[in-house]
Amino acid sequence: MLRARRPRRQNAIPNLKPKSRRYRPGSEHMGGKPEIYCMTDIEADGKCPGLSSMLSFATAAFDVDKNLVGTFEANLELLEGAEPSPDTTAFWNESEANKKAYAATRVNVQNPADAMKAYADWLKTLPGQPIFVGYPAVYDFKWIDYYCVKFLGNNPFSFSRAVDVKSYAWAVLGRHFQSCSKRTMPKQWFDDLPHTHVAIDDAIEQGAMFINMMRETRGMTAIKGIPNRA
Repeated sequence: MLRARRPRRQNAIPNLKPKSRRYRPGSEHMGGKPEIYCMTDIEADGKCPGLSSMLSFATAAFDVDKNLVGTFEANLELLEGAEPSPDTTAFWNESEANKKAYAATRVNVQNPADAMKAYADWLKTLPGQPIFVGYPAVYDFKWIDYYCVKFLGNNPFSFSRAVDVKSYAWAVLGRHFQSCSKRTMPKQWFDDLPHTHVAIDDAIEQGAMFINMMRETRGMTAIKGIPNRA
């Protein structure tokens, strides 16, 4: 007689240690170009692009050796007909630090079409293939994709050239997805850099964290700080 097997309990997933793989120099090259990891942070006044507006965005571009090869940032005019989300408005008003960060997004605002054109042109100047990186990419990428397609007709990162840092950490650490947050990630992945909800600050902080993660999992020597940044 056949017996039905009991389904395995989800919480039986082992807490695996990160596996390091030997890094081969040049293995991040594709078509002769090295990959440039474009950690991008956006700040918005709502949850959905088009219904609400992207207030500002910034990209910190890193190479595999943790050099900051370039930055781009822009504050944007609000979209015509878009409305802020009450929940997001409440977030911007919940502390003095958040109010200050919101105020920073309203300085020297640019026409979105002009800003996205300048952004696409800047990406072309990077010394390699731009790879979008986000924390979480499911949030930041959708805003960049919407604005690029709306104002440029296409996304310079295409539809799939994006890395989600939370998913990367989940795969490396072998934990349940919901338990993978900055609070539970290894301390050596973090540098002493500010996270302020000002887009350029957050892009640099999270970009350095991503390179630290990647170097550790590739068995490369850890680099403290950003070598080419005073």
